Amino acid sequence: MKELIKRQGWDYFILVARVLLAWTLLKYGWSKLTDGQFGITKEAMEQPLKNIDLFRLSWYLADHEPFKSFVGVSQLVTAMLILYNRTVILGALVSIPIWMNILIWDMTFMGLYTPFTVRIPFYLLLTCLILWYYKDKILSALQTCTKGTSPKFKYPTWTYLILPLLALCLEIVAALPGAGIYLIKQIFK
Repeated sequence: MKELIKRQGWDYFILVARVLLAWTLLKYGWSKLTDGQFGITKEAMEQPLKNIDLFRLSWYLADHEPFKSFVGVSQLVTAMLILYNRTVILGALVSIPIWMNILIWDMTFMGLYTPFTVRIPFYLLLTCLILWYYKDKILSALQTCTKGTSPKFKYPTWTYLILPLLALCLEIVAALPGAGIYLIKQIFK
């Protein structure tokens, strides 16, 4: 009975952590989409750049589209993934780069010891605890993902030798649309 209560308490703690993380991501994601986060005041915009601190400068830069919407939508989607039982592991995994990005951004532009730069590692810890709680499912998924993969067909050795050249050709193909746009702009200048 005591073991059941302990397991149930741990399960409930993980549920509470999921709700907290989801709520935090929802709140900040929604705030970005409704102009409640990022951007600076008109007074700050009228100051010389040398008078603007890094925090306000970073919020000015982050206020541009599509960056702001991408971050906001990413946070909303991740929050939903964390809330639903079927997608909690995916949501936790996706949230790690989001938390890390916020942490590094805030440490860079706000300083090392702000309330948020202290809180984000706690959110990372909760995320890791969620992943630890579901470690059996994660381990089996990792084993499936890391099983040896190989091409479906056998190729002669010489074909592997020309792979770098073919990869370069593929990179050139990827650059063609940009080159075309550049040429069109030059023609109609």
